[in-house]
Amino acid sequence: MNRKQKGFSLIELLIVVAIILIIAAIAIPNLLRARMAANESAAVGSLRTINTANATFLSVYGHSFSPNLAALGGAAPAAGAVAPCTAANLLDNVMAQDPATKTGYTFTYVGGLADPGDTAANGGPCASVVSFTITATPVSFGGTGNRGFFTDQTGVIRAAAGVPATVASPPLQ
Repeated sequence: MNRKQKGFSLIELLIVVAIILIIAAIAIPNLLRARMAANESAAVGSLRTINTANATFLSVYGHSFSPNLAALGGAAPAAGAVAPCTAANLLDNVMAQDPATKTGYTFTYVGGLADPGDTAANGGPCASVVSFTITATPVSFGGTGNRGFFTDQTGVIRAAAGVPATVASPPLQ
């Protein structure tokens, strides 16, 4: 009785596995770099969104920027009503936390209060905020992003590779 065996030999299977591992070794680092680049682009987009929300806040409430990220968020007001300055409904609920973490970056907002003698600045819900800074730092440098970002009331977004960005960092090109 002479049977023909059907199927793959162990050597053939090992060759296929080796080819798959070689392709994976080439593709995975590129995938991780693409993911970090996407996270960085999303962080810059979020900073632009926060800058725009702050400009809108200043326009609507007339006297200051937002004192914190939470004041830029909030629920939608009733039809025809203006949202209160403590919940302006200009950012989504993920970004309206301080600090906020989104797409591999942590966003920290610091509002600069006006004259210390200003009663609105001393505990009022709509404090008189004349400046602000926002930093976007990767949750893990080299893991979720390679650059830190910074912006302030000027609207210029700055970047620094491998460290958190500051006002002294070069602007994005």
